[in-house]
Amino acid sequence: MTKRKLNLKDKIRRPFKSIQKVGKAPGTVTYMGLRKDGTYKVSVTDYADDFYQAETLAKVEDAFKFRDTDTVSWINVQGLSNEAEIEKLGKYYNINPLVLEDLVNTNQRPKVDEYDDYVFCVLKMLYLDDNYKLITEHVALILTEHAVLLFQEVEDDVFKGVRERLANKFGRIRTRGADYLFFALIDAIIDQYFVILEELTNQTELLEERVYNNPEQEIASNIQALRKEVLAIRRNVFPVREISNRLVKTDHRLFHPETKLFLSDVNDHSIQIHETIEMLREMSMSLMEMYMSNVSNKMNEVMKVLTIMASIFIPLTFIAGIYGMNFDYMPELHNKYSYFIVLGIMFLILVLMLVYFKRKKWL
Repeated sequence: MTKRKLNLKDKIRRPFKSIQKVGKAPGTVTYMGLRKDGTYKVSVTDYADDFYQAETLAKVEDAFKFRDTDTVSWINVQGLSNEAEIEKLGKYYNINPLVLEDLVNTNQRPKVDEYDDYVFCVLKMLYLDDNYKLITEHVALILTEHAVLLFQEVEDDVFKGVRERLANKFGRIRTRGADYLFFALIDAIIDQYFVILEELTNQTELLEERVYNNPEQEIASNIQALRKEVLAIRRNVFPVREISNRLVKTDHRLFHPETKLFLSDVNDHSIQIHETIEMLREMSMSLMEMYMSNVSNKMNEVMKVLTIMASIFIPLTFIAGIYGMNFDYMPELHNKYSYFIVLGIMFLILVLMLVYFKRKKWL
């Protein structure tokens, strides 16, 4: 039996990103995303209770001086494709090469790892573009004694509120340590999940109304697109519950007891998100079932009308067929009123059948 050769050009729609790592040693910093030509920028927000400074750095080496300061530093690296610069920063802060590998691996599942001198966390940042299309971005955070290193693919993010609180000294963030900043950044990412889920809930409710009132053919593709978005969110958000639960229970020295109270609030939010996603998943599945049921009901109504019409015309066609036979000695053929009598009988049969169908509630 001859084997059918797979035509890769015709069948494969997405590039193999994992092939970039084949043959490389573990711990090799290899960017796995598709934004090879993305903007690379390093900025630092350095602050204390009575001090605040935000600046964009000319080169990554300028961030080295913030490692051992008494202030809290937020080092934000935008653009993960510059592997050499990220490796420099990681080596200076004594970050394990395996962590750096996961840091730029956009296929990495959300997780949290604890080391002696730092805590590493990977999350997925979700937001909607101007066309309400779901955008998923890779975000990695490293908590150290006095700094938080944040790595993200693009400049757009969900941390505007954190920056404003730092700049304007809103809330308690300027009086707390790096662990609180770590919490605030994670909390901003998780809060954005609620915005996404609220939009998906609205889309689901609108689709539900359309399916119930007018199940057009294009609705099936809309439901399928909604299911794909829900599954994508589920894949990227579900591990957050495990992450938040682990952070609440951690005994790592970098987390103060007061901060763990706030992390428990993040854990509550992750549980709520988990439940909402499950609800949306079930609703998206039931929408397709409802659509198929409504389409089937409409088809049944059409078949019912056609069946009633066929049932009415069967006896009339039978009578017309008998009197359409070309025999010379049919006694009714030469009667002066035969034509009108047959029409009357056919009309009477029609009326009787309509009355019968009406009483049976088939009409």
